[in-house]
Amino acid sequence: MIAPPELIRTSTPRVACDGAGEIAPALGHPRVWLQINETGYVDCGYCDRRFVLIGGPADGADHSQLPDHGDGAGR
Repeated sequence: MIAPPELIRTSTPRVACDGAGEIAPALGHPRVWLQINETGYVDCGYCDRRFVLIGGPADGADHSQLPDHGDGAGR
């Protein structure tokens, strides 16, 4: 497994992702809402960003060793 392309730590278990970045904000994707489950992280199905709950079980883990949560629903 390889590490996710971008890791974002968050304090809330429900996050929104639109894929926009600082360099090219217009090149994102439709906004999706993702729910972090008991694993402590969720991946955006569009852009593969990984959102990690601060203080959760995945906070500080080696993310190259964790399985993907490809669509934000743990699948």
